[in-house]
Amino acid sequence: MAADTHLCFRHLLGQEKAKKLLLRSLGAGRIPHAYIFKGPDGVGKKLFARGVAMAVNCRESSSIGACGSCVSCRKYRSMNHPDFLIIQPEKGVIKIDQIRMMSRELDYPPYESTMRVVVLEDVHTMRREAANSLLKTLEEPPRGNLLILTAESSREVLATLSSRCQVVPFFHLRQHDTVAILVQQGVSPEEAPLLARLSEGSPGTALRYEKTEMVPLCREVIDLLCDPGVDPDRDVGKLLLISEKMALLKEDLPALFGLLKVWLRDLLVGESAWCIGGERGEAVAKSWSSNKLFAKLQAVERAEQQLLRNCNRNLVCEVLLFTLQ
Repeated sequence: MAADTHLCFRHLLGQEKAKKLLLRSLGAGRIPHAYIFKGPDGVGKKLFARGVAMAVNCRESSSIGACGSCVSCRKYRSMNHPDFLIIQPEKGVIKIDQIRMMSRELDYPPYESTMRVVVLEDVHTMRREAANSLLKTLEEPPRGNLLILTAESSREVLATLSSRCQVVPFFHLRQHDTVAILVQQGVSPEEAPLLARLSEGSPGTALRYEKTEMVPLCREVIDLLCDPGVDPDRDVGKLLLISEKMALLKEDLPALFGLLKVWLRDLLVGESAWCIGGERGEAVAKSWSSNKLFAKLQAVERAEQQLLRNCNRNLVCEVLLFTLQ
């Protein structure tokens, strides 16, 4: 990943294995009809997909990859290339109508390039009927088209889809690469290492933490949990106030639960967790037994499962805080 999105994928930080696979294919001129980029959230799959699309149609033949300055690259940089299509989930789901529209588009030859490139982001959000429609296209791909699918490795994708694409694995980035990317994106050098650590090598996740001010809220939650003066029977108002703040995160609430899990796991294995919870919080939490820490970790994981089942966010947060207290 990098701040300057017009660069070819080979210049982006991290994902060396993916770079080697893609550069080998481009260099040999053996481009499959479809790739699927699979890996954790926020590690650069979508940015790489756009970089590959630019490289495929770059008109500078002296180098493997995008030059960034030819007519084709300039159109990609302005997101105005007629042979480049991005399909994204609508309200969290890729719908069958979007796939049908794409299929009709593929029936026509590319407008000005040798290859039309279609990026389908987050294909794990597809409903089965949309996936089956896409499967028909992958089984009989029209000439002159390259499909690049992206998917989170933790989410289920139909095996029949993956089997018809060349799978390119993506991984969490190294700490120093994540820090460098965050600094490029405008995060202060003082805050970047903490966000890189908490995001576990996912720059996209780290940037979401910064945007939503999730770390300060996580610290507020931990301070409450570690305050021996808080009585859940007497201080119901305090617990409900914090749970309301948590619920306001909406779709980012699972990320907050992820931070709480990082904190609890660090305590469970004996690592320093003060960077999240503060020195006072760490001192109190270190007095908790392994059984108590494990029970708290399980409580957070139950809350995550409840969110996946579309339970009421406010209620999930309230139950979690009273359980953790």
